[in-house]
Amino acid sequence: MARVHVLRGQYRVFGFTLDEQGMNLPRQYGPWTTFKTIELHPDESYQGVDVSVCLDDIRKHGFHLTAAHERIHPSHGSDECRL
Repeated sequence: MARVHVLRGQYRVFGFTLDEQGMNLPRQYGPWTTFKTIELHPDESYQGVDVSVCLDDIRKHGFHLTAAHERIHPSHGSDECRL
């Protein structure tokens, strides 16, 4: 289980992160505003989010991004992301 903060950015982008302020979220989709805090459990779904992928992204990159329920893939080694 993980307590994850969800923040809303521009263009229907949502960021999932352990950082309550979302300071590690990519600036290109900001400004970020707090949306809600949720509890995620591995291998369970949550409102269209693949929780296992979300938690894996958070573990690897520090955050998980979606736009209209589609994952935005973090680029390797930077805070730039691609749709």
